[in-house]
Parts: sequence; C-alpha cells; structure tokens
Amino acid sequence: MDVSNPPATTWRPPRMWLFLQRLARVLLPLVGRLRVSGEVPPDLRRGPLILAANHISPFDPIVLTAATGVGRVAPRIMATGGLFRAPFVGWIMRSSGHIRVDRRTASVGDALQVAADAIRQGCVVMVYPEGRIGLDPTMWPERGRTGAARLAFLSGAPVVPVAQWGSHEVVPYATSFKGIVRGGARAIVRRPVIRVRFGAPIDLSDLTPGVPGAAQRATERIIDGLTATLAEIRPDEPDLPRYVDKTRPVDLSRRYRRRTD
Repeated sequence: MDVSNPPATTWRPPRMWLFLQRLARVLLPLVGRLRVSGEVPPDLRRGPLILAANHISPFDPIVLTAATGVGRVAPRIMATGGLFRAPFVGWIMRSSGHIRVDRRTASVGDALQVAADAIRQGCVVMVYPEGRIGLDPTMWPERGRTGAARLAFLSGAPVVPVAQWGSHEVVPYATSFKGIVRGGARAIVRRPVIRVRFGAPIDLSDLTPGVPGAAQRATERIIDGLTATLAEIRPDEPDLPRYVDKTRPVDLSRRYRRRTD
C-alpha cells in the first residue's frame, strides 16, 4: 500500500465516540491536569495511521480519549473482548466503532485483519504494543508483542508513538471498587499532572514483511520510539516513579533494555 496516496476515508467516527472525547475532556480536570504535547501530522489525522501507546493504568483509556480529542484525531481502539461483553460498556464500545480483541482464543488473529482492513479504508487505529499494563517497577515500556508491527506490515500505515504519564496516580492497578473510590478521591484532592505526548513517526520502511525477524525488529523500533517519547515527559523521574502503586505486582520477565545510543 502506498501511504503517500492514502485512500479516501470511508469510515467516519460515530457521534458516540466524538461525544465521549468531548466528555472526557470535560471530566478529566476533576481528577488531574491534562497536558498534551506534540501532534499527529495533519495529513495523518484521518488515517491511514497506527497510534502505539504505552499502558500504565486502567485509567489510560480515559486519558487517551481526552488526549486524542485535543489532538484532533478519533482512533478506533483495539480493546480486550471483556469490555465488549460488559453490560453498558460493551454497548458503548460497539457504538464507538472500536475493535474487539478476544485474547487467548482461536479467533484472536481475526482482530488484526479487521484492524488492517479498517486502516486501508482510511481509519486511525490505536494499539497497546506491550499487550498489557506494564509490571516493570520502573514503569518504562516492556518488551512488545509483535501485533503492532504485523498490523503496520499488513496495512502499510505509518506508526506514531503516544506516550502517557500520570494516569497511574488516579486509578490503581487492582481496580476494586474501594481502590477506585480511594484513588479517585486522592486524585480529586491532589489533581496530578497527566502528560500525553505524540511522538515522531517511526521509520519501518527498510523492513520487509515476511523476512525472518522483521516483525521483531519492527517491534523493537516501536518500543524504542515509545520509550524515547515517554522520556520527554518524565525527565525528572528517569529511574523509578515517585508515586508507587502498592497494588501493582512486580514482573521483570518482560523488562526491555532501553537503548541509549
């Protein structure tokens, strides 16, 4: 696919999704101070495009809903099937046009094809390349899954990293009702700064789909780009975060060695 001549957009963001972006921008200031920097290049805002975001908290979707509204882009989000099965939330997800991913099932690969087809039609699709909320105590991006890279190869779309920092201070990892209420109340009082930055597009043009190792190399570039973008918004917390969520388990099995060159 030649992304220099993108196809005419055939998908329009549903009114439900545009409403939720506006609503998130209105409600988020109750629990935090949103700061958005960088931008999606204007010629990519309506697709075809892949947004690759880091994942640090269950509150991330709310933050990214508001931030993408500020950035004037309305992505279709690839989200776990459990959200689509939940009462009311599932209806919202379907009405907003998001893409269901049924993990650990035989049909999980279908979501990748659905997303690639959507991008070819001119959509913006958002993914979490880590595949889960990160459990490394440093809270830098973990080793990524190859899904985002494979989606880029299937669709031919550029990849823009979206780094976020601060949402972990609003909602804890363990989302019990008590934990959400306690975290929300603390955030209302403290109103932490929540930063989101759109980074520079990641160059994958020299990688050939189907060549052994290409997807892994593309994944490493995506995580490197995401890490570099995150470093720009957490310069005063280079090693460990100041705020520690005691409900977050520690798992070093997917720690990613950040490049310094």
